[in-house]
Amino acid sequence: MRTIVFFLLMSFVSGAWAQAILEGERFHPVEARHGMVATSHTLATQIALDVLKSGGNAVDAAVTAGFALAVTQPRSGNIGGGGFMLISPGDGGNVEAIDYREKAPAGATETMFQDDEGNVVTNRSRFTHLAAGVPGTVAGFALALERHGTITLKEALAPAIKLAREGFIVPPRFTEGLEQAKERLQRWEATRNTFYKEDGSPWQPGERFRQPDLADTLQRIADQGVKGFYEGKTAELIEAEMQRHGGLITRDDLKNYQPVVRKPVHGTYRGYDVFSMSPPSSGGTHIVQILNILEGYPIGSWGHNSAKTIHHMAEAMKLAYADRSKYLGDSDFVDVPVKGLTSKAYAKELRNGIDPDHARPSSDIRPGDPAPYESNETTHFSVVDQWGNAVSNTYTINFSYGSGITVAGAGFLLNNEMDDFSAKPGVPNAYGLIGGDANKVEPGKRMLSSMSPTIVRKDGKNWLVTGSPGGSRIITTTLQVIMNVIDHNMNIQTAVNAPRIHHQWLPDEIRVEQGVSPDTIRLLEEKGHKVVTRAAMGAIQSILIDENGTLYGGADPRRSTSSAMGF
Repeated sequence: MRTIVFFLLMSFVSGAWAQAILEGERFHPVEARHGMVATSHTLATQIALDVLKSGGNAVDAAVTAGFALAVTQPRSGNIGGGGFMLISPGDGGNVEAIDYREKAPAGATETMFQDDEGNVVTNRSRFTHLAAGVPGTVAGFALALERHGTITLKEALAPAIKLAREGFIVPPRFTEGLEQAKERLQRWEATRNTFYKEDGSPWQPGERFRQPDLADTLQRIADQGVKGFYEGKTAELIEAEMQRHGGLITRDDLKNYQPVVRKPVHGTYRGYDVFSMSPPSSGGTHIVQILNILEGYPIGSWGHNSAKTIHHMAEAMKLAYADRSKYLGDSDFVDVPVKGLTSKAYAKELRNGIDPDHARPSSDIRPGDPAPYESNETTHFSVVDQWGNAVSNTYTINFSYGSGITVAGAGFLLNNEMDDFSAKPGVPNAYGLIGGDANKVEPGKRMLSSMSPTIVRKDGKNWLVTGSPGGSRIITTTLQVIMNVIDHNMNIQTAVNAPRIHHQWLPDEIRVEQGVSPDTIRLLEEKGHKVVTRAAMGAIQSILIDENGTLYGGADPRRSTSSAMGF
């Protein structure tokens, strides 16, 4: 008899969470035989699992979960944003990437976030109607179902519509988010009316929260397909919202939006095949690049989060993020040297410049010279079905609650992904990431991303399905879970829980989570590193499949509503 295995990680109180990720501890993943779902919200996980149990495949379950998260987790789940989906068949067929990243409106210009003197106007690309790119989520999910699903778009939307119409019980994290963002969100009448009570207070844990406008929007998609979002009443509501506040998105922008099927980035690490997202995501390129550099070192022998291991990881990360600043952008607009950046020969060249005993100042690092060009608030979920098909999906509206602007009458938040362009080459964005001309604003262009949905194969079979939110830390979070399993032989839950480190070239510091040994930090500082301990990084949702086909789910305790379920 089949059984449902359920595991919910519920301790994001800082002290308890810090204790939960101390070195040397081992945690137990969820185990199942027939299907597994790991998402950042329990309701979405259960709904997706029900799809698998009723005979649906991984794409059916993933799309259903994605729409459910748009209702239950509005700070990051969305229909007003975009993202990337990786689909890997269980029979060893080709891995496919669906790019449904947002696009700049047709009216966008290179200097739209600068003043008359050429200075960047910081919040213009973050908290105004100009901050929104043309949303891609609805079109991307519909394309995934069309190409690989077995259920209709209407069927995939049904649970989300019910949740929006009838409501769901608010968890503590939902209330905390609305309290923290209250000043920014309540600037906009539609956001205030949608997410707060009449007296301006947020919904409290245990109360039922309903979203009738969002339910109507989702119903139009169910009834009319993608045209129910990109044309008709919803498109009119979006355009009217823009016209009232000086935004750029028009009905033509919406009608012309199309997701793209791309070839994922591919690399190898210690005999494993690593597939991840291609440009306009920088994630896959630089995960493979960093793994290539580190493959030349005996990371496993050095030990997890030892000073020697962290030093070499940080030096490799610096080099990759420096390259990111120059070379990465939308490959439909610029030539991105993916082949050169991900080559073993280039990694060897970079590795030769790493001093094993001393940190190299970021000021001394410039983007490298790969081979010639070839002709953070996000949410991630992973799904594996009974046939071994795997989906890794990451999507976002950028900041927590995106721009903070709700489309009046439509009930969903607009993204502020235009901040992911280089407002001005050389000027960092909200995550401190430097960009260049390859990522400048252009009409119809997709902005650069760090989202890194990733699938690792072993002997031609799906083995690890993973990905994370976290802005600029997405790349390094995903990287470390891969290394934790391959180099350090951790089970998937321990690999997810383990303390993380991050370096992004600029600022020149290693960021670490609580749980890294003070002695290790001291040794790193003796090598010349600046080390800072900061808040948790990422919220990775992962599934590992062993050689017998047993599924192991690892949900991240850094997000209190995360859950993995299997049957």
